[in-house]
Amino acid sequence: MAEAAAELLERAARPDAALEELRALRVAVQAVPPAVLRSRLGEHHLVALFDLLGVNDREQVSACVSILERLLQALDPLYVIQNLREELQKGLFHPDDSVKILTMSQIGRIVEDSAAVVEILQSPELLQQIINCIGGEKIAVAKEAIKSLSRIAQSQEGLEALFGSSLLSDLRNVMATSDVVRYRVYELIVEISSVSAESLNYCANSGLIPELIGELTGEDVLVRATCIEMVTSLAHTPQGRQYLAQQGVIDKISNIILGAESDPFSSFYLPGFVKFFGNLAIVDSPQQICERYPVFMEKVFEMAESQDPTMVGVAVDTLGILGSNVEGKQVLQKTRSRFQNLLSKIGHQAKNAPTELRLRCLDAISSLLYLPPEQQTEDLLRMTESWFSSLSSQPLELFRSISTQPFPDLHCGALRVFTAIANQPWAQKLMLSSPGFVEYIVDRSVEPDKASKDAKYELVKALVNSKTIAEIFGNQYYLRLRAYLHEGPYYVKAVSTTAVEGAE
Repeated sequence: MAEAAAELLERAARPDAALEELRALRVAVQAVPPAVLRSRLGEHHLVALFDLLGVNDREQVSACVSILERLLQALDPLYVIQNLREELQKGLFHPDDSVKILTMSQIGRIVEDSAAVVEILQSPELLQQIINCIGGEKIAVAKEAIKSLSRIAQSQEGLEALFGSSLLSDLRNVMATSDVVRYRVYELIVEISSVSAESLNYCANSGLIPELIGELTGEDVLVRATCIEMVTSLAHTPQGRQYLAQQGVIDKISNIILGAESDPFSSFYLPGFVKFFGNLAIVDSPQQICERYPVFMEKVFEMAESQDPTMVGVAVDTLGILGSNVEGKQVLQKTRSRFQNLLSKIGHQAKNAPTELRLRCLDAISSLLYLPPEQQTEDLLRMTESWFSSLSSQPLELFRSISTQPFPDLHCGALRVFTAIANQPWAQKLMLSSPGFVEYIVDRSVEPDKASKDAKYELVKALVNSKTIAEIFGNQYYLRLRAYLHEGPYYVKAVSTTAVEGAE
C-alpha cells in the first residue's frame, strides 16, 4: 500500500493530475501510517497539491483538502512553517472555507510548537492574514484564528508583535467589519488579558479594554448585555479584578443595577450584571462583595421573588453560586426569614415550574445544601437542616417524587440533591426514618439509563464515605450500600436458567 501511495503521490504532483488519481490517493493515504507517509513525502508533492486547490472545482478541492489534512499531520510543525509559508498564506485567502479551516488547523499546530511559533512571529503578512480571519463569515475559521492569536500572545515576543506594530491597526480594521466581529476581537483581548498582569497591561494600553468597558457602561442596552459576559470573564483572574476595581468599573456596574428600576429595558442586561456580581463574590469574598455592594443582594432577592421565569432562573443560579462555599452560605443566613421564605418558593418551583427552571432550582438546592465533612460544625449543620426543612412541608418526599419521574434530567437533579446532603447526620436520620427510602437507594431497577445509574452511584458513594453512616444506618444497610459501591454503577445480577428438554 505504501508503494501505491508513493506512486499516486508522484502522479498527483503533476499539474495535469486527473480527479480519479486524486480520489485514489485520498483512499491510499488513509491506509498508510503517518511515519511511512513522512518517509515518502517531498516538498514538491505538497506544493503541487496546494497548487491544485487553485481551481474552481469543488470535488477536486475537497479531495486535495482530505489528502493534505492527512499528509500535513505526518509532518513536524516546524517543517510546515519553514517550507510551506507561502502556501499557508494563500490558503487563508482561499474562497473555500474548507481550505481556510485546513490552513488554520495547521497554524494551530504551529503556534503550539515552541520552535515553530518563532517562525510565525517573523511573518507579519501571515499574522495579518490570521487577524483578517477573525472577520470571516465561517465561525469555525474565526474561532481557530482567535485561539491561534491567543496562543501567540502567550510570549513577550508575541505580545510585542500584536500590540507593538502595525498589526494593532489590522485588529482595529477588522473590528470595523461588524458588531459581531468587534465582539470577537474583544473576546480575543479578554483571553490574552487572562494570561498575566503583563498581557493585561498590553491590552489596556492598546485602548481595546477601555473601549470594551466604554461599551459596557454606554447607553445601548443590547451592547451592554453582550459586553458584560466578557467583562465577567476578565474578572475571573486576579489581575482582571484589580484592573476593574482600579478603573471604577465594579462601582459603575453597581450603579447601573441601582438605576435599573427606572429603565424599561433593564431586563436585557440585568441578568448578566447580576451574574457578574455572583461570579465576583465566589472568586473574591462573598461577604466583602455583598457588604460593599448591597444592591447586588437586594436585586437577587427581588428577581427571585418576581413572576418572570427568566429573572427567577438567573436569581436561582446566582444563589447557587453564592451559596457554594461556606462564607456565601453565612451571608445568605444573615438575611434570616427572607431567605427561608425564598427557599420555600424555590422548593415550589422545583416541583411545579417548566422543566428548565426546575433543573436550575435542583442544581441551586444541591449547591446550597452541600457541606464538606471538614466544615460540618453544629451551627452549619443546623443551618442546612433548617434550609432543607424550608423547601417544603415534606422535603424528602418532594425530591423522592421528582426522582421517580420518567425524565432523566429531573431524575438525576433530584439524586444530586440527595447526594449533597448524604454526608450530613440529620439527613441520614431522615432517610432512615422515611419508609422504603434506603430500599429505593439500593434498588438498581429504578435507574433506566447511564446518567441515572451514575447519579445513583454518586449518592451511594457519598453515603458509604460518611463517618456517621454505619452508626446511623446500622450494619445491615451499611453492608448493602458497601456491596453496591463495590459492584459498581452498572452491575447486573446474573439470572440462572435451567434448560428443559423439548422446550422451544
